[in-house]
Amino acid sequence: MLGLLAKKIGMTQVFNDEGHLVSVTVIRIDENTVIARKEKDKDAYSAVLLGLDNVKVSRVSKPELGQYPEGLAPKKYLKEFRDFPKECKAGDVFGVELFEGCGYIDVTGISKGKGFQGVVRRYGFGGGRYTHGSKFHREPGSTGQSTYPHKTFKNVKLPGRMGREKITVLSLKVVKLDKENKLLLVHGSVPGINKGLIFVRPAVKKQRVS
Repeated sequence: MLGLLAKKIGMTQVFNDEGHLVSVTVIRIDENTVIARKEKDKDAYSAVLLGLDNVKVSRVSKPELGQYPEGLAPKKYLKEFRDFPKECKAGDVFGVELFEGCGYIDVTGISKGKGFQGVVRRYGFGGGRYTHGSKFHREPGSTGQSTYPHKTFKNVKLPGRMGREKITVLSLKVVKLDKENKLLLVHGSVPGINKGLIFVRPAVKKQRVS
C-alpha cells in the first residue's frame, strides 16, 4: 500500500481552475524517512517502516533506539506500510511529490473527542415533546423488558463517550499540490484536530479526476 504520514493544518479557501471558490483542508506532508524494510523471504511479509519528526535520543529507550540504522535520528511517529510499491532502502525519504498526478486520496485519522454525551447528540435521537406537561425530553427511553428476565439487550444505543475514534474518509479530491511548501489541498473534511497526525494514501475507489 502506498501511503505517507502527514499532519492536518487546518482549512481555508482557494480558487480552482474554473475560477470557483472551493473550501479545502490543508495537509502538510513533511519528509517521511524509511527506517527499515521488511522482506518476504526474511520476515514472511513485505513492508516499509516510515518515520516522521525527529526526537532527541535522550527521549528514546535503548530497545526502541535499536531499530534505527546507524546515523539515522529517532522519530516521533512510526507506521508500517505493507506491500509498499516504491523501491527504497533505509535512509531514503518520501514527500508530497509521491501524490503528484493523484486525483483523489483517502485519509485516516483520530476524530475529535466529544466527551460523555447523551443519545440525542451521540445518535441523533429525536427525544420527546417539550409541551403539555411532558416529562420525556432527551432521555434514551426503554432499554429492555418490563417483565422477566429484566435485562438490557445487547447493542442498545445508550449515552457514553463520543468521538476519539479511528476514522477513514474516502475519495477526497486533490485541489492543489504545492511541492515548495510541502502542502496538499483537498476538497472535503479530514478527521482530527489541527496539527494532528493522519495517514494519507491514493484513493482505492476513485483514481482519476473525471
